[in-house]
Amino acid sequence: MKNFLSLLIIFLPIVAFTQQKLPKDKQDINNAIEAHKKDLIAISDEIWAKAETAFEEYDSSKILSDYAETNGFTVEKGVAGMPTAFVATYGSGKPVIGILGEFDALPGISQKAVPVKEPLKEGAAGHGCGHNLFGAASLGAAIAIKELIEQGKIQGTIKFFGTPSEEKYFGKIWMVNAGLWDDVDVNMSWHPHASTESDVQSSLALIDFKVEFFGQAAHAAADPWNGRSASDALELYTSGINYYREHVKPSVRMHYHIQDAGLVVNVVPDYSKLWVRIRDSKRSGMMPVYERVMKMAEGAAIMANVDYKITLISGIYEVLVNRAGGEVLQKNLELLGPITYTEEEIAFGKKIQEVTGKPQLGLDSEISALKETRKNPGGGSTDVGDVSWNVPNINLRVTTAPIDTPWHSWAVVACGGMSIGHKGLIQAAKAMAMTMYDLYENPKTVQKIKDEYKERKGTEVYKAMIPEGPPPIVEP
Repeated sequence: MKNFLSLLIIFLPIVAFTQQKLPKDKQDINNAIEAHKKDLIAISDEIWAKAETAFEEYDSSKILSDYAETNGFTVEKGVAGMPTAFVATYGSGKPVIGILGEFDALPGISQKAVPVKEPLKEGAAGHGCGHNLFGAASLGAAIAIKELIEQGKIQGTIKFFGTPSEEKYFGKIWMVNAGLWDDVDVNMSWHPHASTESDVQSSLALIDFKVEFFGQAAHAAADPWNGRSASDALELYTSGINYYREHVKPSVRMHYHIQDAGLVVNVVPDYSKLWVRIRDSKRSGMMPVYERVMKMAEGAAIMANVDYKITLISGIYEVLVNRAGGEVLQKNLELLGPITYTEEEIAFGKKIQEVTGKPQLGLDSEISALKETRKNPGGGSTDVGDVSWNVPNINLRVTTAPIDTPWHSWAVVACGGMSIGHKGLIQAAKAMAMTMYDLYENPKTVQKIKDEYKERKGTEVYKAMIPEGPPPIVEP
């Protein structure tokens, strides 16, 4: 009975949509993406193999920007002070539709394209969030639209945004701050996932900061009274955060990572450092928690009789949902119908579920019905949020891994380097290109999307949460 209820919960929001015959214009879009399919998969696999982390994505960025140039886009590289960020543009006039492409990997989760944990290179990075698929699919959708503009079937401008460092420093913040979306009417985005749906849920606002304590070293046995321990301050500080957890709203998340707490046991440490992250479902709820946690650092420093320093790393907004855009996307997902998998792909997915201790339910590619937007979403955070506070954003999720796969793990890396990920890539490219086509063809729909954006944003004035100066670039 328990297993039956689990299955019921998983599949309750799914509606069985039968694939329909595509109208000629949508079929042309699908044909265009099919014509580039081999190249898009090769691009994704090459980025998957490179697995470059935040602000180090020099090869990955070049692979995508070179293919955009080959296909007739004008490419501006090194935008917003980031060598791996670029904008590829084709067309002229309105509407201007943007589409996001990410390509950074995560450290330490290298993995072969096999369903058991087996690093490709021990200790190396891996695409545990599927960004190798993300960038390739979005570029494929942009190229399909470019070809329609080129053929005179639609009018307007398409912009592909190559956005680095989503996993760590949140590169889109600097791109937004540079005004790169100022002339864009509507933006498209997608993300690899374990289900396929028009995503009308928000995300969590987040702020990252570093706390450092500075004390006085001394011999831990001979004269500890001459020392002022930076490690004591760190422990007092983390204790304060942990006691505070009981007194915040359920939507708040607080994490920290101790990066330095001394080197040897017989020295009173004169330096300590930790990386702290605060989240909430709304930026307005996050900021008071952030301010309180900053005050705790001062209190810890006073108790340990040390000095302290707080440094902002970056912060991101929650995603501003656009249901009008989600409805357009939903219709195109239903037109496309679900992905179909081979017996070998289903077995691959079930093996991953077996190894990670999950029910062996296989892959879910059915089209979820458009959900109600939750007031307090769970999940993580994304710098797509900052884009969505500056231009209406339509978001998509497409299946690229088995049901209940641990994300940011080797299991997602494995799927992203083989046909399960490839099929999701092509499905995402088609759904987004079909949706963008509808926007070019229907000015009233664009206006409806923009009207909802203005209503949801209200009087909020966007302010980028980044420190002064350039992004923290990693030189090659």
